[in-house]
Amino acid sequence: MTVATAPSLKIDRSAKTLRELSLEKMRAAILDGHFKPGERLVERSLCEQLDVSRSIVREVLRHLEAEGLVEAIPHQGPVVATLSAEQAAQVYEIRALLEGRAARLFAERADAAALKNLVAVNAAIQDAFQAGDHPAVVLHTTAFYEALFAGAGLGMAWDIVRSLNARINRLRLMTIGSPGRQKEAAAEMERILKALRKRDAQAAQDAAEMHVRRVAEIAGALLK
Repeated sequence: MTVATAPSLKIDRSAKTLRELSLEKMRAAILDGHFKPGERLVERSLCEQLDVSRSIVREVLRHLEAEGLVEAIPHQGPVVATLSAEQAAQVYEIRALLEGRAARLFAERADAAALKNLVAVNAAIQDAFQAGDHPAVVLHTTAFYEALFAGAGLGMAWDIVRSLNARINRLRLMTIGSPGRQKEAAAEMERILKALRKRDAQAAQDAAEMHVRRVAEIAGALLK
């Protein structure tokens, strides 16, 4: 007599859903400027462009609104959010506080393997810069900070930063193309890593905060 096996409830995590794929496409389209700030996002048109149902489009737009990339305008509907200089300044203020703290604690707590990984991720950032692949720069930079916060033992602080990542990456894509930024950013990142190699917590914090302050100046000038 055979015993019936209960159906497995395990989810195939290797497969992305249509919603996830649509969300990635829409997020990238906003970040790379395909959809401009203030532009209306018409559901019917998006359904045709993405080749998905209206329910998926609505879910995606709600998610992007939560990320701060889309805003709902009364009597108009969803539009691409406009990031003001004041909003950007607040994002950078949060980054400076949390990233400075993460750099300090990484210098005090992280092991050699974590530091080696951070150096490798920074090398990937610089390679992407050299290749002119700005989306890859953004991707690797996000990985750099995720590793920095992990090595510092600041998982909850990283959750806060991650909730702002869509806005942060939008600003990154705007600033990394500014004249001379590639060389300047490389020097700033190396200053952070140099302090971490020396386990100089104060220097690491100062370097991380200085990096954020500098890019805040660039973004502020561009937005104004």
